[in-house]
Amino acid sequence: MKLLLLEDDDLLAESLAESLKDNGYLVDLAASLKAAKSLMATEHYELAILDVGLPDGSGLDLLAQWRRQKRDTPILILTARDTWEDKVVGLETGADDYLTKPFHEAELMARLKALLRRQSGQLSQVITLNGISLDEAGQRVCLEGETWRSLTATEFRLLRYLMLHPDRIHSKDQLLEQLYALDQDAAAPNLVEVYIARLRRYLGKSVIQTRRGQGYFFASH
Repeated sequence: MKLLLLEDDDLLAESLAESLKDNGYLVDLAASLKAAKSLMATEHYELAILDVGLPDGSGLDLLAQWRRQKRDTPILILTARDTWEDKVVGLETGADDYLTKPFHEAELMARLKALLRRQSGQLSQVITLNGISLDEAGQRVCLEGETWRSLTATEFRLLRYLMLHPDRIHSKDQLLEQLYALDQDAAAPNLVEVYIARLRRYLGKSVIQTRRGQGYFFASH
Protein backbone atom coordinates (compact mmCIF):
# COMPACT_ATOMS: atom_id res chain seq x y z
CA MET A 1 0.00 0.00 0.00
CA LYS A 2 1.56 3.23 -1.20
CA LEU A 3 1.51 6.49 0.79
CA LEU A 4 2.68 10.02 0.05
CA LEU A 5 4.53 11.84 2.85
CA LEU A 6 4.87 15.62 2.48
CA GLU A 7 7.39 16.73 5.12
CA ASP A 8 10.28 19.21 4.77
CA ASP A 9 12.16 18.09 7.91
CA ASP A 10 14.59 15.57 6.41
CA LEU A 11 15.35 13.74 9.66
CA LEU A 12 11.69 13.38 10.59
CA ALA A 13 10.74 12.36 7.05
CA GLU A 14 13.36 9.62 6.86
CA SER A 15 12.55 8.33 10.36
CA LEU A 16 8.83 8.30 9.68
CA ALA A 17 9.30 6.65 6.29
CA GLU A 18 11.27 3.83 7.93
CA SER A 19 8.57 3.34 10.55
CA LEU A 20 5.89 3.22 7.87
CA LYS A 21 7.89 0.68 5.87
CA ASP A 22 8.29 -1.46 9.00
CA ASN A 23 4.48 -1.44 9.23
CA GLY A 24 4.04 -2.69 5.68
CA TYR A 25 3.61 0.58 3.77
CA LEU A 26 5.50 1.97 0.81
CA VAL A 27 6.33 5.67 1.04
CA ASP A 28 7.19 8.35 -1.52
CA LEU A 29 8.72 11.44 0.10
CA ALA A 30 8.11 15.04 -0.95
CA ALA A 31 9.74 18.04 0.75
CA SER A 32 7.79 20.79 -1.06
CA LEU A 33 4.36 21.56 -2.48
CA LYS A 34 5.82 21.43 -5.99
CA ALA A 35 7.20 17.92 -5.48
CA ALA A 36 3.94 16.71 -3.92
CA LYS A 37 1.88 18.09 -6.80
CA SER A 38 4.11 16.35 -9.30
CA LEU A 39 3.90 13.02 -7.50
CA MET A 40 0.14 13.17 -7.00
CA ALA A 41 -0.31 13.91 -10.71
CA THR A 42 1.55 10.78 -11.81
CA GLU A 43 1.21 8.23 -8.97
CA HIS A 44 -1.69 6.55 -7.19
CA TYR A 45 -1.65 6.80 -3.39
CA GLU A 46 -3.96 5.12 -0.89
CA LEU A 47 -3.34 7.93 1.61
CA ALA A 48 -1.31 11.13 2.03
CA ILE A 49 0.30 12.63 5.14
CA LEU A 50 0.73 16.41 4.89
CA ASP A 51 2.71 18.92 6.90
CA VAL A 52 1.27 22.43 6.87
CA GLY A 53 4.30 24.76 7.01
CA LEU A 54 6.44 24.14 3.92
CA PRO A 55 9.19 26.14 2.17
CA ASP A 56 7.04 27.03 -0.85
CA GLY A 57 3.65 27.50 0.79
CA SER A 58 0.99 25.95 2.98
CA GLY A 59 -0.04 22.31 2.89
CA LEU A 60 -3.59 23.54 3.48
CA ASP A 61 -3.57 25.29 0.10
CA LEU A 62 -2.53 22.06 -1.57
CA LEU A 63 -5.20 20.14 0.33
CA ALA A 64 -7.86 22.62 -0.77
CA GLN A 65 -6.68 22.32 -4.37
CA TRP A 66 -6.89 18.51 -4.28
CA ARG A 67 -10.40 18.64 -2.87
CA ARG A 68 -11.48 21.11 -5.57
CA GLN A 69 -10.14 18.61 -8.10
CA LYS A 70 -12.43 15.97 -6.50
CA ARG A 71 -9.51 13.88 -5.24
CA ASP A 72 -10.87 11.64 -2.50
CA THR A 73 -7.51 10.35 -1.24
CA PRO A 74 -7.62 10.18 2.59
CA ILE A 75 -5.48 12.97 4.02
CA LEU A 76 -3.92 13.11 7.48
CA ILE A 77 -2.41 16.44 8.52
CA LEU A 78 0.74 16.04 10.65
CA THR A 79 1.87 19.40 12.00
CA ALA A 80 3.19 21.32 14.99
CA ARG A 81 0.21 23.70 14.80
CA ASP A 82 -1.77 22.47 17.78
CA THR A 83 -4.51 24.98 18.64
CA TRP A 84 -8.14 23.93 18.32
CA GLU A 85 -8.59 26.68 15.71
CA ASP A 86 -5.82 25.14 13.57
CA LYS A 87 -7.47 21.73 13.83
CA VAL A 88 -10.86 23.10 12.81
CA VAL A 89 -9.37 24.86 9.78
CA GLY A 90 -7.51 21.73 8.71
CA LEU A 91 -10.54 19.47 8.98
CA GLU A 92 -12.85 21.97 7.31
CA THR A 93 -10.37 22.39 4.46
CA GLY A 94 -10.77 18.70 3.72
CA ALA A 95 -8.44 16.70 5.96
CA ASP A 96 -9.75 13.36 7.21
CA ASP A 97 -7.66 13.46 10.38
CA TYR A 98 -5.32 15.83 12.21
CA LEU A 99 -2.37 14.84 14.42
CA THR A 100 0.00 17.26 16.12
CA LYS A 101 3.76 17.01 16.65
CA PRO A 102 5.31 15.62 18.74
CA PHE A 103 3.37 12.40 18.32
CA HIS A 104 3.57 8.77 19.35
CA GLU A 105 4.33 6.43 16.46
CA ALA A 106 1.74 3.90 17.64
CA GLU A 107 -0.99 6.55 17.57
CA LEU A 108 -0.07 7.62 14.05
CA MET A 109 -0.13 4.02 12.81
CA ALA A 110 -3.50 3.42 14.47
CA ARG A 111 -4.95 6.54 12.83
CA LEU A 112 -3.62 5.53 9.41
CA LYS A 113 -5.11 2.06 9.72
CA ALA A 114 -8.46 3.54 10.78
CA LEU A 115 -8.50 5.88 7.77
CA LEU A 116 -7.64 3.07 5.37
CA ARG A 117 -10.25 0.75 6.88
CA ARG A 118 -12.87 3.46 6.50
CA GLN A 119 -11.84 4.08 2.89
CA SER A 120 -12.10 0.40 2.01
CA GLY A 121 -15.24 -0.30 4.04
CA GLN A 122 -13.40 -2.64 6.43
CA LEU A 123 -14.25 -2.28 10.12
CA SER A 124 -11.59 -4.56 11.58
CA GLN A 125 -7.82 -5.02 11.43
CA VAL A 126 -8.52 -8.50 10.10
CA ILE A 127 -9.66 -8.44 6.47
CA THR A 128 -11.78 -11.48 5.59
CA LEU A 129 -12.82 -12.37 2.05
CA ASN A 130 -13.68 -15.65 0.36
CA GLY A 131 -12.56 -17.74 3.33
CA ILE A 132 -9.21 -15.90 3.60
CA SER A 133 -8.34 -13.82 6.68
CA LEU A 134 -5.48 -11.31 6.63
CA ASP A 135 -4.27 -9.94 9.97
CA GLU A 136 -2.86 -6.46 9.28
CA ALA A 137 -1.27 -6.06 12.71
CA GLY A 138 0.48 -9.43 12.63
CA GLN A 139 1.14 -9.49 8.86
CA ARG A 140 -0.15 -13.05 8.65
CA VAL A 141 -2.83 -14.95 6.74
CA CYS A 142 -4.98 -18.01 7.26
CA LEU A 143 -7.52 -20.11 5.41
CA GLU A 144 -10.81 -20.77 7.15
CA GLY A 145 -10.32 -23.40 9.83
CA GLU A 146 -6.53 -23.50 9.47
CA THR A 147 -3.61 -21.99 11.38
CA TRP A 148 -2.07 -18.59 10.75
CA ARG A 149 0.90 -18.31 8.36
CA SER A 150 3.36 -15.41 8.59
CA LEU A 151 3.99 -13.41 5.42
CA THR A 152 7.07 -11.59 4.20
CA ALA A 153 6.73 -7.81 3.88
CA THR A 154 6.28 -8.02 0.11
CA GLU A 155 3.78 -10.89 0.28
CA PHE A 156 1.80 -8.93 2.87
CA ARG A 157 1.74 -5.70 0.86
CA LEU A 158 0.63 -7.49 -2.29
CA LEU A 159 -2.10 -9.54 -0.64
CA ARG A 160 -3.41 -6.60 1.38
CA TYR A 161 -3.68 -4.45 -1.73
CA LEU A 162 -5.51 -7.16 -3.66
CA MET A 163 -7.90 -7.87 -0.78
CA LEU A 164 -8.69 -4.19 -0.24
CA HIS A 165 -9.58 -3.91 -3.95
CA PRO A 166 -11.35 -7.22 -4.67
CA ASP A 167 -12.75 -8.20 -8.08
CA ARG A 168 -10.79 -5.36 -9.70
CA ILE A 169 -8.19 -6.23 -12.33
CA HIS A 170 -4.72 -4.84 -11.59
CA SER A 171 -1.98 -4.80 -14.21
CA LYS A 172 1.55 -5.90 -13.36
CA ASP A 173 2.71 -2.28 -13.53
CA GLN A 174 0.01 -1.18 -11.07
CA LEU A 175 0.99 -3.92 -8.64
CA LEU A 176 4.68 -3.09 -8.93
CA GLU A 177 3.87 0.53 -8.02
CA GLN A 178 2.29 -0.75 -4.80
CA LEU A 179 5.26 -2.98 -4.01
CA TYR A 180 8.14 -0.59 -4.64
CA ALA A 181 8.66 3.09 -3.92
CA LEU A 182 10.02 5.50 -6.51
CA ASP A 183 13.42 5.78 -4.80
CA GLN A 184 14.05 2.03 -5.01
CA ASP A 185 15.86 0.27 -7.84
CA ALA A 186 13.71 -1.00 -10.69
CA ALA A 187 12.16 -4.36 -9.91
CA ALA A 188 12.62 -7.46 -12.04
CA PRO A 189 9.80 -7.67 -14.60
CA ASN A 190 8.67 -11.10 -13.39
CA LEU A 191 8.56 -10.14 -9.71
CA VAL A 192 4.76 -9.92 -9.58
CA GLU A 193 4.41 -13.41 -11.07
CA VAL A 194 6.83 -14.77 -8.45
CA TYR A 195 4.85 -13.36 -5.50
CA ILE A 196 1.48 -14.24 -7.00
CA ALA A 197 2.73 -17.84 -7.32
CA ARG A 198 3.82 -17.83 -3.67
CA LEU A 199 0.46 -16.57 -2.48
CA ARG A 200 -1.36 -19.14 -4.58
CA ARG A 201 0.67 -21.89 -2.92
CA TYR A 202 -0.56 -20.63 0.45
CA LEU A 203 -4.16 -19.85 -0.51
CA GLY A 204 -5.01 -22.04 -3.49
CA LYS A 205 -5.14 -21.15 -7.16
CA SER A 206 -8.76 -20.00 -7.35
CA VAL A 207 -8.51 -16.99 -5.02
CA ILE A 208 -6.09 -14.86 -7.05
CA GLN A 209 -7.10 -15.15 -10.67
CA THR A 210 -5.44 -14.10 -13.92
CA ARG A 211 -6.96 -12.22 -16.83
CA ARG A 212 -4.60 -12.83 -19.74
CA GLY A 213 -3.15 -9.66 -21.14
CA GLN A 214 -4.75 -7.58 -18.38
CA GLY A 215 -3.53 -8.61 -14.93
CA TYR A 216 -4.68 -10.21 -11.68
CA PHE A 217 -7.61 -9.90 -9.30
CA PHE A 218 -8.67 -11.26 -5.91
CA ALA A 219 -12.01 -13.07 -6.20
CA SER A 220 -14.33 -12.04 -3.38
CA HIS A 221 -16.46 -15.19 -3.70
